[in-house]
Amino acid sequence: MKKLTVLDDYQGVVSRLAARRILDGLGIELEILSQGIRDEQELISALADTDYLVLIRERTRITATVIAALPRLKLVVQTGRLSGAIDLEACVRHGVAVREGTGNPIAPAELTWALILAASRRIVPYVGQLVQGRWQRSVPALADERLGRALNGRTLGIWGFGKIGKRVAAVGLALGMKVIIHGREQSRVAAEADGLSYVADRLAFLSQVDVLTLHLRLCAETRHLIGDAELAAMRPDALLVNTSRAELLAPGALLRALGNGRPGMAALDVFDDEPEGAQMYLGHPSILCTPHLGFVEQDTYEAYFGEAFGHVRKFHFEAALEGGPD
Repeated sequence: MKKLTVLDDYQGVVSRLAARRILDGLGIELEILSQGIRDEQELISALADTDYLVLIRERTRITATVIAALPRLKLVVQTGRLSGAIDLEACVRHGVAVREGTGNPIAPAELTWALILAASRRIVPYVGQLVQGRWQRSVPALADERLGRALNGRTLGIWGFGKIGKRVAAVGLALGMKVIIHGREQSRVAAEADGLSYVADRLAFLSQVDVLTLHLRLCAETRHLIGDAELAAMRPDALLVNTSRAELLAPGALLRALGNGRPGMAALDVFDDEPEGAQMYLGHPSILCTPHLGFVEQDTYEAYFGEAFGHVRKFHFEAALEGGPD
């Protein structure tokens, strides 16, 4: 019997998905691990008898060392798009097939707006103080109280105008915001096609926005793209929202920038070295943090695992025809 392992099901929901039924009748043993395994040797031990491996996005890196130590492993499936969490060259060397899924712009675009609205109207602090018995207060001390703000008439800056950015822009326009775009040539073309203003100069773009939201792919060109100079160009009351990749910001730059008063607020769904990397931001009075929820919702999980288990089923049947699976 072949064994399929799913890593990092933090919420213990995969076994309850309708997509699980795609594996019915295959005679595959399914193991779902909910606890993240950080130690590489511990990970190798956990996967020693695994034939098929399904990853939930980039929660665990599958390195060359891991691949070389797993002679039974024949297939790795990435939910969503491939992103660098898998050493593809090592997979080729060891005869491990790799399959990827498709992206979904809906959930991350919606979460982006949940963060923009929650941070702008100070929803979480107000709720926290209400639980403590304080009505219409967002902080304990009256001298420290400040109001949230509406978005109508303010400027929304979108850095990276792809599928997610387009959805974010549509909501901004519906709320009466001015929307401006920055990014590479593809973003300029898309922005002009949609009748939106494109600002080519990076610092000029950043200086204009009341809300900045990032929607960039992580690559060598974009890693640590946003540093001290970029953040210092933002307004002291601006909000930075990152539901894309933590590595777009240079290490330590955001905390330094908030300490210097530009920008004034941040809302983050992504962190370096998750989940431990979120700790340095928790409790900061100017940062709203969520635990990487951009894709974590029912419809996206069903789509991701529908594709992933479909890949496993197809590979299993094809291998059987070649005399592989028992």
